[in-house]
Order: sequence, then structure tokens, then C-alpha cells
Amino acid sequence: MKLIYQVDDKPSFGQTLVFALQQMLAILAATIAVPAIIGNNMSASAALFGAGVGTLVYLVFTKFKSPVFLGSSFAFIGSMFAAFGGAASMEAGYMGLIIGACCAGLVYVVIALIVKTVGVAWINKLMPAVVIGPTVAIIGLSLAGNAIGDLTNSAGSVATSPYVCIICGLVTLFVTMFCAVFGKKMMRMIPFIIGICCGYVVATIFTLVGNATGNEALMVVDFSKFASMQLIPDFTFLTAFKGVGAIDGAYIATVAVAYVPVAFVVFAEHIADHKNLSSIIEKDLLEDPGLHRTLLGDGVGSIVGAFFGGCPNTTYGESVGCVAISGNASIVTILTTAIMAIVASFVAPFVTFLSTIPSCVMGGVCVALYGFIAVSGLKMIQGVDLNKNKNLFVVSVILIAGIGGMVLTFGAVTITSVACALILGIITNLCFKNAEDGEEKK
Repeated sequence: MKLIYQVDDKPSFGQTLVFALQQMLAILAATIAVPAIIGNNMSASAALFGAGVGTLVYLVFTKFKSPVFLGSSFAFIGSMFAAFGGAASMEAGYMGLIIGACCAGLVYVVIALIVKTVGVAWINKLMPAVVIGPTVAIIGLSLAGNAIGDLTNSAGSVATSPYVCIICGLVTLFVTMFCAVFGKKMMRMIPFIIGICCGYVVATIFTLVGNATGNEALMVVDFSKFASMQLIPDFTFLTAFKGVGAIDGAYIATVAVAYVPVAFVVFAEHIADHKNLSSIIEKDLLEDPGLHRTLLGDGVGSIVGAFFGGCPNTTYGESVGCVAISGNASIVTILTTAIMAIVASFVAPFVTFLSTIPSCVMGGVCVALYGFIAVSGLKMIQGVDLNKNKNLFVVSVILIAGIGGMVLTFGAVTITSVACALILGIITNLCFKNAEDGEEKK
């Protein structure tokens, strides 16, 4: 889709608020899901606050040239469990989250200094379009299972019918698509807000009917969350500083081992995300503002995010997909989204309302978001000659390794399917990069 608003464009104030809300809805489910998975009383509101502040840090480091939102990273979930598992107390575990994020951020700083010194030409040689294109596609395809899984589930009763959930999700998906394809002006730019609202209304109708008839199969929305909503975010550092005395060298080493290797894995995904975003805005972000700046923004943003919310941050594919589908790459929108996330984290009813959006409704949106990520990756290889075996094999191994879910685990360190696919693709490309163009001649 051709961009309606470029990076430097400034929509009107009212439009910006609406666009920012759409961005926040796109990243919300994943951002607050990480603290929910980790447990240990981690705060979803604090994670949202940390994501907002982390995004502000990222924007400053990238000189307000890279329009993407940072949210809680799923890649560090195993590391966060390790931080709590090796802690002498819960407070020490919270301090471990901050120490771990600092270790991961330090990896980004070191790589950024290297990139600043030697440049990014080696990145383009190591990861040409034949490698990075299918890898970006895998980022979207690897999330397909999550989207479909959400499509058949809700946040309501465990007895909710999956068919009811699918109806809610498909209503969301088709309204979103119709708005994006047939909508005029503003409607075309906010398809997610309209789709989510329609899906939520349908889910609410099912839930009200279910409550009135006592039929749990129809209860899609969990309104009970309002009874236990958190008024003020529980910031990580408030609990972490209580556990300073329980920290020793062995624990710090344990946390470092859990976080540092994952940072190198996420580095590969960082490049893929920014290559994808570069293709959408038609500006090479690895050159301007530069990979060293995006790395510093991501690394320091992760540290800040963990300091407040416990979760290291990363650039979100959902945010990139939202930019692509809405045609809005305005950096002002991302800036407003970050501020909105910070403010919203203190408005308990609003955060609680957002958390009641059923998984199936968000699943409908994610089908479109993740699909766009996959397609944008495939577009990158349009100029690649797949009649040559050397290119065909590179794309093949990346797609199969990624879609097949090739994951390697070494203790607390997990190399994701995206990273495995990318590494295997790089190795394959290096093995055959010098093959003659006439390699198929007899």
C-alpha cells in the first residue's frame, strides 16, 4: 500500500490521537501478555508504561526517523523465568529482571559500537534480499499459529464455544479488510479501530445473551476484570530495590547467561524488522539514521522498559503491519502512541477495558497484521532470480526451517524459529554465493 502519511508528515491533532489509539490497540495484546505469562504479580499497566517510555527512548536515539513502537519482548520470557527461578526471593527476582535487561542492552551497545566503526555494508552482503526477504516472511508466518489460536479463544468463560469466538474474530477481520479496501479517507486509515469495535460489540451481545440465559458457551467477554482492576501500576524498580541485599555474584552470572545469548538472537530479528520497515517507508533505516542508532534505541529502550515494567522491549511486527496497512508512517503518530501508553497506564478503567477485548477479536486483527508482514517479506524477493538453484535453495531452507518451527534450546537459551531460519539461510547463501550463473549448464 502506498503511504498516505510519510515519516515527516504531521496529521491533524484529532487524526493523530485516533491513529495513535489504533497503534496502541495493535500492540496492546502482546505487550500485556508477557507479564501475564511470567506471573509473580507483574503489572500489565507497568509493562504498558515501560513500553511507552522505551519507545520514547528509541525515537530519540533514532532521531525520530524510524516509525515503530517497542513492546514487551517474547524472546526473553525464558530468561525472565530464569531470573525468578534463581532468585532467593521475589524481590531479588525483580532485581534480576533489571540486571538481565542491562546485560542484554549492553550487548546491543557493543554491537552498535562495532557497526559504527565498520559500517553496515557487511550486513547487506551477509543478508541480501534473497536471505532477508524470506526471513521477514517467516516473522509473519511463525505467528500464524498465535493468530489462529486467538481466533478460537476468548477471555471469558472457559466454556465459551470456539465457534462463537470464530464468529467474533471473523467479523473483526472482515470489517477491518472492508474498511482498508473500500473505505474512504479516514475510514481507510483506521481499519483496526473500526474492526475491533465491531468485533467487541458482537462479542458483548453474545455475552449479554449468555448471561441472561445462563449459557456459558456464549460468554465471550470477561467483565469481571473490572472488579480487580489495578489503580496504580506496580513499577518493577519499587520491588526490585528491596531485594538488593539478596543479590550475589553467582545470581548475577546466572541472569547474565540467561539474557546475553538471547540478545544476540534478537539482534538478527532486529535487522529483519528494520529491513521490513525500510521497504515499507522506502528509506534504508540501516543507513539513516543508521543501524548503530536503531540498536542503541532498542537496547537502551529495553533497559528502561524493564526498569519500569520488568519486560525488555523490542520493535513490534504488529506496529510495522499497522503502518503498512493504514498507510500512515508518521513519526508523530508513534510519538503520540508512546505518550498515550504512558498516560493510559495510570487510567485503570481504560487499561482494564482494553484488557477485556477478547482474544478472538484481537486474533481477527492479527490475521491481517501477521499476513501483511509475511507478504511484505515475499515482496522483497520479487527481484530475486529463483530460476537459479543457489537462490532457490536459500529461500527454500529459510521457509521450511521457519514454517517447520526449527527451534534450538540450550539450557535457558532458546534460539527461535526466525533466528534459526535466518542463520541457516545465511550459511546456505555463503556456501553458494560464488556459484557461477551458468551452474545449470550441461
